Amino acid sequence: MSVTRAGEFGLIARVTARLGTGQATLLGPGDDAAVVHAPDARVVASTDVLVDGRHFRRDWASAVDVGHRAAAANLADIAAMGAVPTALLVALCMPPDLEAQWAEELADGLGAEAAKVGASVVGGDMSSSPTLTIAVTALGDLGGRDPVVRSGARAGDIVALAGRLGYAAAGYTVLSRGFRTPKVLVEAYRRPEVPYGAGPQAARLGATAMIDISDGLIADLGHVAAASRVGIDLLGSAFEIPAQMRDAAHALGVDPQTWVLGGGDDHAIAATFPEDLPLPSGWRRVGHVVHGAGVTVDGRAYKGPAGWDHFR
Repeated sequence: MSVTRAGEFGLIARVTARLGTGQATLLGPGDDAAVVHAPDARVVASTDVLVDGRHFRRDWASAVDVGHRAAAANLADIAAMGAVPTALLVALCMPPDLEAQWAEELADGLGAEAAKVGASVVGGDMSSSPTLTIAVTALGDLGGRDPVVRSGARAGDIVALAGRLGYAAAGYTVLSRGFRTPKVLVEAYRRPEVPYGAGPQAARLGATAMIDISDGLIADLGHVAAASRVGIDLLGSAFEIPAQMRDAAHALGVDPQTWVLGGGDDHAIAATFPEDLPLPSGWRRVGHVVHGAGVTVDGRAYKGPAGWDHFR
């Protein structure tokens, strides 16, 4: 059944029937707007958009996979502010001939990823469009803490990372060359493993700046360096290349360091901490903040691709 045959309101009913209710949801889908509990009296909000053929391909990933990817991209931004995600709002623009089942399975993926952090999809909108487009807005709660912003890094801080890098970028390259293995890399592209708890954990322990690594480590830390008016020097030895990634890189003729330092979509979280602060569990030191500007590796400018740019 196509979305046209199902009809707007029929499709909304089919989709919302598959969604759970998060801990902060006071009123979910069905009214003009949702109501979400905000005990902090401040709401952290972030929006991201995924366009078919640009951010995902339906021949590379299932609708459930795309739902996980769309939710993760937004939930990670909330976590990187030091907040706990509470809700998602989703706008879905679809070609008239899209199968209704695809939209339903997309909702399954969105709901399942949100449930990992106790959140849920609380509303959204649907429209016809020649290009399949998914726009997600995530909301979060700071729990009484100050947000951890990009502009707080200071010379002398250490740079630390939670989560993994390069896996999704490697998976993208594998798929783009027509292969479906190694599975660990392909699945990392389809469904990122985001360390959601690391963001609030770092905020509680005194992180001075923090960012979600969505476009590439060099590019995203560049935003921290610019906002904080400092330089960041990464330790090349801190980035060990896993065996399957190294083997895939050799087979494809790619330098795996470009995946690790310039690849996005894993949604690791990078933060800066005062030098004398013991790192929280799950974090590893990867560099330090220095006087200067930009991001270097072992004191030298990085010559490889820095990360993703939506207009290039």
